[in-house]
Amino acid sequence: MKPKVAFFDFTGCEGCQLQVISLGDELLQVLGLIEVVNFREAISDKRDDYELAIIDGAISTEEDIKRIKAIRKQAKVLITIGACSSLGGVNCIRNFHPKEFLLKAVYGEQAQHFDTIPARPIWAEVPVEYQVRGCPINQGEFLKVITAVLTGRQPVIPNYPVCMECRSKENVCLFDKGMTCLGPVTRAGCGAICPSYGNFCWGCRGLVDDPNETSEKELLKKHGLTPEQVIKAFRFGCGFLEG
Repeated sequence: MKPKVAFFDFTGCEGCQLQVISLGDELLQVLGLIEVVNFREAISDKRDDYELAIIDGAISTEEDIKRIKAIRKQAKVLITIGACSSLGGVNCIRNFHPKEFLLKAVYGEQAQHFDTIPARPIWAEVPVEYQVRGCPINQGEFLKVITAVLTGRQPVIPNYPVCMECRSKENVCLFDKGMTCLGPVTRAGCGAICPSYGNFCWGCRGLVDDPNETSEKELLKKHGLTPEQVIKAFRFGCGFLEG
C-alpha cells in the first residue's frame, strides 16, 4: 500500500506549498509513490489517517501548539518545508517588539480579540525528522528528501557555506561590492541564487552546523563590519536562533 501523506500549513505565506504544486510532471512521479489525504492548497478531501506529515509555516499561537502536537502524535515521520517551519522565518521579527504594540498596530481596536505568542519553528515544539530549508524551498531538494524518505534512504543535504556555491559560479564576492552578506555562515543548497542575481544572502537556510566564527569575524573586520550587525541582519529569517 502507498504511504498516506498530509500537508499542513501554519503561519506563513504558503509559498513553499505552491513550490510543491508547481513541480509539474515531477510531482506526478512522486504522487505515484504516495496517497495524499490532506493538502488544502491542492485537494478538497481531508483525512486524518496519514503516516507522513509535511509542515509549512511557523508556530505563532497556543492553538498552533495543540495542533502540531496532535499532528505529531499521528505521524510516523514529520518533515518541515521552508524557512518558517524550519527556522521561524520572517515571523520571528515580531519577537523583538512588545506583543501589545504589535496587536494594536495590526488589529487596532479589535486587538483584545486576538492572541499570539513569540513565533517559533516546528522543532521548538515537537521532534522533526527532516527539514527542507529555504524561502521558498528548492524544488529539487524537496524531491530529493521526499524520495529518500519514501525509499528508506537518508537524504544528503549540504552542510557547507553558500560561499562555496558562489565560488563555483565565479561570482564576485558581495563584500567586495561593499555589501553585507550572510553567505559565509549560511547553509548552502540554494545554488547561491540570491548572490548570483546581485542580492545579498539573508540566511533563509539557517546556519551551517559548525560555522567558522574566527574566519567570519576576520572577514567582517576587513570590511568594517561587526558581528552585531550580522546578527541583526539574521533576524529577517533566523530571529528565533538569536532569541
